[in-house]
This record gives sequence, C-alpha cells and structure tokens, in this order.
Amino acid sequence: MSASKIAITIDRETLQKLDLLVKVQRFPNRSRTIQEALDEKIGKIERNRLAKECEKLDLIEEKEWPVY
Repeated sequence: MSASKIAITIDRETLQKLDLLVKVQRFPNRSRTIQEALDEKIGKIERNRLAKECEKLDLIEEKEWPVY
C-alpha cells in the first residue's frame, strides 16, 4: 500500500496522549497510531452505514422471494 504525507493540526492534550502511546510502545510511531485510529473510525462508519441499509430490508417480503 502506498502512503501519502499530510499535515494535520492537533490539540496539545491529544498530542500528549498520542506521544504516551508511542512511548509505552503501544504503537511504533505517531503516524502508525493515527493511521490505525483513522482506519478504525472509518470502519465503524462503514459498518454503521451497512447496518442502517440492512434495517431497510423487509424480511417478510424477502422470505417470499423465489430461490434460484
């Protein structure tokens, strides 16, 4: 996977927490910590969107569909 560099602005308190995670070796560096946090957040958004779409299904109607 190729990566792109970006610049972000982050508040001091969050940065201190981020650095602590790196210091205690929970993550190898700031970039990896932020990458994993973003991946997790995006995954939650996508799963939530899928769940909302599934709620629209009419299970009774779907059971009546022919099986091929």
